[in-house]
Amino acid sequence: MMTVVIATGNRHKLREIGHLLGGLSCTIDPIHAHAAAPEPDETGTTFAENARLKALYYSRFVPHLTIAEDSGLEIDALDGAPGIHSARFNGDTYAEKFEALYARLRERNATASPARFVCALAAVDDGRVVFEATGRIEGRIAETPAGARGFGYDPIFFYPPFGCTLAEVSADRKASISHRGAAFRQVRAFLESRLKSRA
Repeated sequence: MMTVVIATGNRHKLREIGHLLGGLSCTIDPIHAHAAAPEPDETGTTFAENARLKALYYSRFVPHLTIAEDSGLEIDALDGAPGIHSARFNGDTYAEKFEALYARLRERNATASPARFVCALAAVDDGRVVFEATGRIEGRIAETPAGARGFGYDPIFFYPPFGCTLAEVSADRKASISHRGAAFRQVRAFLESRLKSRA
């Protein structure tokens, strides 16, 4: 059976990705199940560059198709920040990150700024990139954080068609419209095609 390695140690992302790729006729494993690889320096200037960099790096440690993703929040009023620096932006906790973002938005009178989540992914096999995809979701920054579901910046991302933040909806509902859902539906189709060709 084909094994696909997901190159992240983020348990929230692993749970979400496992849900999105569930039911495929292959084994989906986290990188730590195969190798104790140190994290690479994310030196790319775009989500796509960082996804490619991580997939190529982690694929050196495992003999399987390896998928890595890079994702984050872009806020228009902050010139796209925190962007590719979302995970490392200002503080260790998301409460600290939220506080810093709202302070910057208040300085610019733009607390309800348009924003988007972006997820780029890359799949590497035998040392080369064999598939790439990007998913996006457009929304705006919520007036205040709301919701206890989801993770990361979900509590401050208001999605107008739902009338609430992504932290206020179920995992299934979020996956149906999220940036990660859009990107991983594309890689799911790629994997299904690859599995058929091997059957």
